[in-house]
Amino acid sequence: MNNTESGSPTNSVRTKPKIMTFDANKLRRRLADLQCDDIAARYLVAFSGGLDSTVLLHALNETRAEHGIPIVAIHVNHALQPDAAGWERHCRRVADKLGVAYIGREVRVVDERGIGLEAAARAARYALIEALMQDGDVLLSAHHEEDQAETLLLNLMRGSGLAGLAGIGASQRFGPGRLIRPMLGVPRQAIERYARDLDLEWIEDPSNLDLRFDRNFLRQEILPSLRRRWPAVSARLRHSAELAAESARLQDDLARLDLASLVVPPGAMAAPDRLDISGLKRLGAARQRNVLRYAIRTCGLPQVPASRLRQAQDELLPARADAQPLVRWQGAELRRYRDTLYVLPPTAAAADRRPMPSPPAMLFGDGREIAPGRSPGVLRLERPGSAQGMGIDPELVASGLQLRFRQGGEKIRPLGRNVTRPVKKLLQEHGVVPWMRHCLPLLYAGETLVAVADLWIAAEFAREGGFSVHWSRHPSIY
Repeated sequence: MNNTESGSPTNSVRTKPKIMTFDANKLRRRLADLQCDDIAARYLVAFSGGLDSTVLLHALNETRAEHGIPIVAIHVNHALQPDAAGWERHCRRVADKLGVAYIGREVRVVDERGIGLEAAARAARYALIEALMQDGDVLLSAHHEEDQAETLLLNLMRGSGLAGLAGIGASQRFGPGRLIRPMLGVPRQAIERYARDLDLEWIEDPSNLDLRFDRNFLRQEILPSLRRRWPAVSARLRHSAELAAESARLQDDLARLDLASLVVPPGAMAAPDRLDISGLKRLGAARQRNVLRYAIRTCGLPQVPASRLRQAQDELLPARADAQPLVRWQGAELRRYRDTLYVLPPTAAAADRRPMPSPPAMLFGDGREIAPGRSPGVLRLERPGSAQGMGIDPELVASGLQLRFRQGGEKIRPLGRNVTRPVKKLLQEHGVVPWMRHCLPLLYAGETLVAVADLWIAAEFAREGGFSVHWSRHPSIY
């Protein structure tokens, strides 16, 4: 009976891996591969002062004579450790010794979204660095092979799909430039050897030993046990992440193909925030979830939990055309109106919970913009350059128009129509989405309705050369 049949481990699985080496030339070649011959305006290094980023900054500086690209070390002080100020001074000294530019910034970390202090610090750090980037900059991060292994295991524990199992990406768009992780395939042992051979100094963060953090628990407890059994576990997990990333790219390709026939209006692929329900129903369940995940991500909204995706399939897609179902998660929501699915940030739905301005805002014909309070966006009155075109009577505007919001029962005879109609009916006929109707700005003269946002002007107050209403920077109302 062979080893596999008897349940004994095979020798090939337990073979001790060769220790990979790392040097400046390998970094240079890896950067060239990831940049695809594009030339960076600047290399920005996310420099914590720890082992990994110290090695990255040193090795990159060793290649400077060949590429001539400016190098900037960026240190973000999260003020979460007692010696955070000392770390900042250390990082500045290292940069000065290497002769590279240095930027040090402090950021206040607040876990407002309940994602945990570690994740909140990471989000704050990347937001700050993104604000410092210029066109063509390349941000370099020192993530290595063990980081990739930890990320894959964490995402497995979270029940992630292929995108999560793909782990950390080696290259991606970031701000006005790119984020590249050129050491992602380098084992930590090789990084340590580089630092020892060149007698580099680095900071040891004591929080890395705190087993309350999931990543530290994996690093200190789980991966060492796995490595004793399977010495090449980090390399094997990295390979699995690469395969998952390849499959995730194929899923995205399929999603783009599906999305092209679903997006409303046709061709709006850059911001696919409206999808055709009938077309979605014609797809299988897995392809529905795939295209929804892709659309949500493309709209720049937070990743949707699997439970919310299935809720959308069960409650939103089969709902009646006149229903108004809602699927919500942290930072985003899905809504349905008639035969269209809307991918939205949560601000649109919160409009009717904003307090009414007190006293009511007044709008004059001086071109000044006002923020209407409950209504998102800004509002102003504008007079055309010539006397042609119908608008609100200038004499009425001179006295000021009061800003209000819908209470129910409003009526208006729009310019160009012969009969007075309820505003509710007009909004339905015009296809205004229900969740935006209560935040439409209404303009009144005394107790008389003069205009409904920038949609209709009351015929009795329309004059040649009058003022038009401009409502901008608000979510779509259709």
